[in-house]
Amino acid sequence: MRYRFCLLLAPVLAPVALAHPAAAEETIVVTGHALEQPPGTRAYSVQVIDGAALRDVPGGLETALEAASGFQMFRRTDSRSANPTSQGAQLRGIGGNASSRALVLLDGVPVADPFAGWIPWPAIRPESLSSVRITTGGGAGAFGAGALTGVIELASAGRDRAPVIGIDYGSRDSIAASAGVTVPLGRGFVSVDAGYDRGDGFHLVRRSQRGAVDIPASYEQYGGAVRFVVPVGDETELQVRGAAFADDRVRGVDIVDSANSGADASVRLVSRGALPWEAVAYLQTRDFSSRFARVEADRSAAFPTLDQYSVPATGYGAKVELRPTLGAHALRLGADWRGATGETKEFYTPVANVYTRIREAGGDSNVYGVFVEDDWRLTEALLLTGGVRVDRWSLTNGHLDERQMTGGVLTDTDFAKRSGTEPSARLGLALAATPALTLRAASYLGFRVPTLNELYRPFRVGADATAANAALKPERLRGIEAGFDYRPLSTAHVSVTAFYNRARNAIGNVTLAQGPGTFPGVGFVAGAYRQRLNLDAIEAWGVEANAGLDLGRWSLGLSYAFTDATVEASGASVALDGMRPAQTPKHQASASASWRSGGWSAGAAARYDGARYEDDLQTLRLDDALTLDAFAEAPLGRGLSLRVAAENLADANVEAGRTSDGIVDRGQPRTFWVGVRWRPGR
Repeated sequence: MRYRFCLLLAPVLAPVALAHPAAAEETIVVTGHALEQPPGTRAYSVQVIDGAALRDVPGGLETALEAASGFQMFRRTDSRSANPTSQGAQLRGIGGNASSRALVLLDGVPVADPFAGWIPWPAIRPESLSSVRITTGGGAGAFGAGALTGVIELASAGRDRAPVIGIDYGSRDSIAASAGVTVPLGRGFVSVDAGYDRGDGFHLVRRSQRGAVDIPASYEQYGGAVRFVVPVGDETELQVRGAAFADDRVRGVDIVDSANSGADASVRLVSRGALPWEAVAYLQTRDFSSRFARVEADRSAAFPTLDQYSVPATGYGAKVELRPTLGAHALRLGADWRGATGETKEFYTPVANVYTRIREAGGDSNVYGVFVEDDWRLTEALLLTGGVRVDRWSLTNGHLDERQMTGGVLTDTDFAKRSGTEPSARLGLALAATPALTLRAASYLGFRVPTLNELYRPFRVGADATAANAALKPERLRGIEAGFDYRPLSTAHVSVTAFYNRARNAIGNVTLAQGPGTFPGVGFVAGAYRQRLNLDAIEAWGVEANAGLDLGRWSLGLSYAFTDATVEASGASVALDGMRPAQTPKHQASASASWRSGGWSAGAAARYDGARYEDDLQTLRLDDALTLDAFAEAPLGRGLSLRVAAENLADANVEAGRTSDGIVDRGQPRTFWVGVRWRPGR
């Protein structure tokens, strides 16, 4: 374990040493960033989290994003203890299952798992980012086919980032270590980041329900990334990024675990000349495995039920975008492509704890799109923006093969190719009513193609099982919103947005029967049997608000989201009609305060998550939760500082999940951290 960590840090420590001496003076011509945000973004609800706020929060990137109103993960467990398949990014209560309805980009490149749509949060180090920008609402921009409810844009730090190495030791023998450096490279630069996290973990099941099979949910995660940014001519820069990661977790029972690994490569060209343009190409490779088990009612023993021993997947795509300006019109013209191929390979139907059958299912997915947007400045105070996308999607090579381990064929199905053409659009208006107040309104259409995971991969949670559905249709969303942004000072802001969204064909995990029994696509089930189905619709309306104040040494932040979401259902899912989507709270809020002075810093953040339901039938209620995190850092001299932090300081009981047999999963309990940071040259 220590040996792997040393290997991981080796390429980082060397550049840190090289970076300490002053570099030769030369003109800075590259930034490492994308083109500037177009003027039309003023018409939409936008929240920005800066790099300091991302680094302050103990925990991973997904924890830091909870400061944004309307953002949530499908479950309340973070990327150390959750099954990775539940780690999709959600906005505005449009859910029903764990797939991401928001498009997550890192330097303009989609980061979602190509097979399942979840986000590999441990692979993205908060220390490597300069900011996160969250724009809610569907729309027509680049890769907009995946932005059903909004876009989360992660931006890597630029050339001015200071080198830093940190290591923390925490409760339950936990270690969190990271290192990052940016080194000048001629007129460009190279950035290197690495990280390692491990912990013995905590018991997912509360003490009163534990049995002999329950063990702590241990984890081990590590990865690294290298990014080169160099000029290509006088107006264009080349940005090349490569990254790899591995993520192993035990889910509280010895034979229930997951392993996820991957590598990414991307190339982006950014030109800031008279005709600005961007071009992006990327490749993702992933392999995932997960084991499931049935646990006896008294939790005295566990028996294997499903072994997804390999889920290889590959993602690929490209984008080109032009930004001409014609008088009062700032245009965006472009085309993009996203593709994925993957397959789940699994053993199932154990007899005397020995698997007797094997299943292989998967296929290919492709979405090709073209888009145009126009930001039209009608007057100095009034801006009209509009955009249109047209996407051609296809699902091909879909297959389901099931056979006996002895070789006998049980199922040999090739699913028919499916394809379609989907238009989407958005229209917005921004009025600068005063220098400090901007009024805005927008409407939009969006869509999302089902992931290969939803189409082909079943899964289990405790005694319950959910079957895949190769006949799922794309989700389609219509929405409107109106709000205001008030900035009485450059250091203070208040934003409020009211919205209404309606997602037709929303994909949900629908309860169809109760075990014990044998059901298609999953085999024997002791608890609830569910299948992914298209609901008629999910409607969500609500209000999101956020505010911030920077007082120099002090920074304060507030956010609140009220979301009233309702399922419309008929046919096999009619029992859900009028109910709230699973794992969707009505109320979310956060408050944070931080202080910095001369190398000293301290802060605290409180988060409230309202009550929600684990299941679609609203029989398994999860209580609300209020958690408090805190940190403090003090300089020691010679670039060293001491840092202490705490997660869930009051040790609140966070109910993250509940199975049909009453077993409750817990979120992160109270966790203390102490560590050091070294910033050479400070």
